[in-house]
Amino acid sequence: MAESSTESRLVKHGDSDDRDGDAVPDPEHVIKHPLENSWAMWFFKNDKSRDWKDNLRVITTFDTVEDFWGLYNHTLPASRLQSGCDYSVFKTGIQPMWEDVQNKKGGRWLINLNKTQRQTHLDDFWLETLLCLIGEGFDEYSEEICGATVNIRNKGDKLGLWTRDANKNDATKKIGYKLKESLNVPSKIVIGFQAHSDTAGKAGSTVKNRFTV
Repeated sequence: MAESSTESRLVKHGDSDDRDGDAVPDPEHVIKHPLENSWAMWFFKNDKSRDWKDNLRVITTFDTVEDFWGLYNHTLPASRLQSGCDYSVFKTGIQPMWEDVQNKKGGRWLINLNKTQRQTHLDDFWLETLLCLIGEGFDEYSEEICGATVNIRNKGDKLGLWTRDANKNDATKKIGYKLKESLNVPSKIVIGFQAHSDTAGKAGSTVKNRFTV
């Protein structure tokens, strides 16, 4: 995104006849860089004594580049979350659950990582996925994106990119290729796409991928 002119965002400090003429930013006039969409970041912590939905809460929403980095730099890296915890970033108004009306016809591209890859790949993959989201990095297919999740689990972590319509085969495939390219995913790591309608009520290991890249 193009930077605004620095001079246009500076005002004189003090009275107009300030002798040294130093210019400092006025917080009320600093221009932030708006994103195409507003996003919400969610946090999930598994507590078996509570309903699943009660374990899910919104951390905050953001709609500028600066607010995104402020949030990212003040949250714990995904690799340091406890097992059973999730981060989710979805367009504002979409909940990170397949039952949401804007998700239920869609699916997700899924990257499975083992424990050793938590330290070598997870945080980089998560950040690059978020940058693709907020930067509309899927070009003409960005409207098909709902959000992304990262799940920390003892058996292995998962990173998912959620799309709106699993029946749009061409768009789905191109999103998958773009994701793998953007994250610079090693060729030995396979990304698979699963429709939410196929996933509902089934264990993850029994769900067949509709596509792989």
